[in-house]
Amino acid sequence: MLMPEPKDLRWRKSSFSEGAQTCVEVAFAADGGRWLRDTKDRHGGAHHITAEQWDALLAGMRHGRLA
Repeated sequence: MLMPEPKDLRWRKSSFSEGAQTCVEVAFAADGGRWLRDTKDRHGGAHHITAEQWDALLAGMRHGRLA
């Protein structure tokens, strides 16, 4: 769900996306999950995902299921 994110988040962009126009930024959530937002629309809200959802997302990317 798209939600306003907490103000004290430290956003990171992957080093693999340097120079790319379509990037996603990630911040650690206090509950162990992650916040995700579009680099091109940083004020447009962010998506919160749980730690389990984050692990599943990474596993899917590692196994080529999210190409």
